[in-house]
Amino acid sequence: MYNASMPENQALPSSGQLVRSTLLALITALVLLMTVVMPAEYGIDPSGVGRLLGLTEMGEIKQQLAHEAEADASNAAPEDNPPETASDVQPTPEPVACIADNSPPVENSKTASASNSGEISFKLVPGQAAEVKLEMKEGAKVRFSWTANGGKLNYDTHGDPYNPPKGFYHGYGKGRFEPGDKGILEAAFDGNHGWFWRNRTQQEVTLTLTVNGDYLKLQRVL
Repeated sequence: MYNASMPENQALPSSGQLVRSTLLALITALVLLMTVVMPAEYGIDPSGVGRLLGLTEMGEIKQQLAHEAEADASNAAPEDNPPETASDVQPTPEPVACIADNSPPVENSKTASASNSGEISFKLVPGQAAEVKLEMKEGAKVRFSWTANGGKLNYDTHGDPYNPPKGFYHGYGKGRFEPGDKGILEAAFDGNHGWFWRNRTQQEVTLTLTVNGDYLKLQRVL
């Protein structure tokens, strides 16, 4: 081990080689930032490569969902918004299901009130949002079906108790670019429960919602 020879100067990188390697690493990192990281995380694609690779859409989705979450958190309580007019909420003997629903009849052991039915329909232009809420008691169940009538919408199904604390959020489910949804909504507490939609497409969308079950009031609050 004492006879080991020291490496020759030629075996060590020169200052110029180190500088070139550093610059090459910086250039590579910058290229990756512009073509991969920025499109995939923020939907920003200055080079156009991210869109070709499908990364820009991923970033746009992430930013869109973040904006939707902020919008949901900042939405005012239903009492702060004007209720929909009577002509917009029209009770019908039987709900017009836009999507086939083979689920069993809604049963609720906590309430003895008669089952209510209702339908509401309105148009959303590109970028417009809307919210519809049902006033329900804890444990009450409502069968629902909504459709974008050939279009697609982002939605967030959630509930708010009476006089909710600041920042309160209770979600039942959400989706992106969906043509519709159906199922049974069961109230987790006394309060208002329903849907927030936003039209992120480039065309006008007609939304139709039908409900049937144990609720006290149906109204559009946004």
